[in-house]
Amino acid sequence: MTLTGFRCLPLPLVQLSLSAVLKCGQSFRWTSYPISPVCDPSEPPAYEYRFCLRDRVVCLRQSSDTLFYRSVFPTGCIDAEQADAREEETLAWLKDYFQLDVDLLELYDEWSERDPVFRNVRSRFPGIRILRQDPWENLVSFICSSNNNIARITKMVHALCKHYSPPLLSLESPVPDSDGMATDVSYHAFPPPSVLAAPKAATILRSLGFGYRADFIQRTAKMLVDGHGAATSSCIHSVMEAPEKWLMTLRDMSTPEAREQLLRFVGVGRKVADCVLLMSLDKRDVIPVDTHVYQIAAKHYGFRSLGSSKKVSMTPKLYDEINSKLGETWGKYAGWAHSVRG
Repeated sequence: MTLTGFRCLPLPLVQLSLSAVLKCGQSFRWTSYPISPVCDPSEPPAYEYRFCLRDRVVCLRQSSDTLFYRSVFPTGCIDAEQADAREEETLAWLKDYFQLDVDLLELYDEWSERDPVFRNVRSRFPGIRILRQDPWENLVSFICSSNNNIARITKMVHALCKHYSPPLLSLESPVPDSDGMATDVSYHAFPPPSVLAAPKAATILRSLGFGYRADFIQRTAKMLVDGHGAATSSCIHSVMEAPEKWLMTLRDMSTPEAREQLLRFVGVGRKVADCVLLMSLDKRDVIPVDTHVYQIAAKHYGFRSLGSSKKVSMTPKLYDEINSKLGETWGKYAGWAHSVRG
């Protein structure tokens, strides 16, 4: 089957479930639109998902055995001769972002062999994998996650992009409005560190609803700019800045070294650092531990339960003990297994 304007990548839902992965609190900038099923009416309700990169908007749809993708560029940006090459770039980005080199079925089989608890739940959560995100966006997004929920974090991140990044392009929504009319939606890339390092950024972010996190973001951006350089081009939204490039180098550091660097930033504690390590810095064994993960550890893996009426005191010792136990249970991809069990 084909969809007009979309290219096809054979990929079963057991390897990637967009509805699970893009809504589970890893990334907060995807927008989704309900559409009719892409194959036949007997399939579950379907969606189109959109994400704004620096130079294009990527649109995805999915059937039971195929990932459909297309890129939309600003008007006049490419010609017909360039289209194939640019779509190859998009395909390469998709493979990297969703880490499609990793066979998820093999991991599920491995975790099932190592852990009877996982074996009993694997069929309920197919296609969940860890994204390989841009470290700068990932860092800011999880600074926003402190005492927060997915819906509010999503609203905050979209407000930040809309305020600080000019619209890359407008694209017609696949879903008509309440009057049956087509509507255009503007898409904004994620702003670079130099923009959020400005002294007035904290005040502006507070006005956008960031609360105390506004100071954390501005001060972290300033630390990055002071330590690694500001923008080197007048087109600051279209090129990767030196601080963003430096964050990429943390992928080559050991986990303890990379974690130590992240913990220096304002608003970054152990859990936020571990989320960034796992979701953008290739540290696949890292398990971000929160109250929910503690409850799983207490229910299934021998940790003493404190009861539902008591707030868990997540001491460094307890955090490390849970990480060690679950790491031994699930192996070198323990952070991926955590995303399924969590």
